[in-house]
Amino acid sequence: MTIYLLNNLDSENKCIMTFREALASDVQQIQVVRNAVKENTLSNPALVADINCEEYMTVLGKGWVAVKDDCVVGFSIVDLKEHNIWALFVHPDHEATGIGKELHRLMLSWYFEQTKETVWLGTAHGTRAEKFYNYIGWKLVGTHESNDIKFEMSYEAYMEFLNRLE
Repeated sequence: MTIYLLNNLDSENKCIMTFREALASDVQQIQVVRNAVKENTLSNPALVADINCEEYMTVLGKGWVAVKDDCVVGFSIVDLKEHNIWALFVHPDHEATGIGKELHRLMLSWYFEQTKETVWLGTAHGTRAEKFYNYIGWKLVGTHESNDIKFEMSYEAYMEFLNRLE
């Protein structure tokens, strides 16, 4: 478990945030965050059942959560078998505080400790997520499924990103 003091743009909104591996008991709160987002929304929330979320966190890959005051406010899940970022979401009330960046770092650090295979993700075009992934160093490689855009991150590109943080 890792505990951070995160600074919002407003210095009065400092808070203690705990980042840890996601547990099966977090799934309900993860679903609350997933369904609260304003972009990359699910057309039908019932399509992602609790059991799917748990399977991605415990069998197919691993997940992490950001917790404030005993509430999950962000989460990330990577699918090691398909080399895919299954989810990275932050509750709208906690956007732009560094939570997404830290969940991203934890997730990719673990992923690249397991494998050096390039990882990919899909997101909607014209979203804050697209800007975030461009900023972090993901490479736009085309489209995925309906109108989503597809990004990839190689091990080497991730190491370059980490070096820029130092």
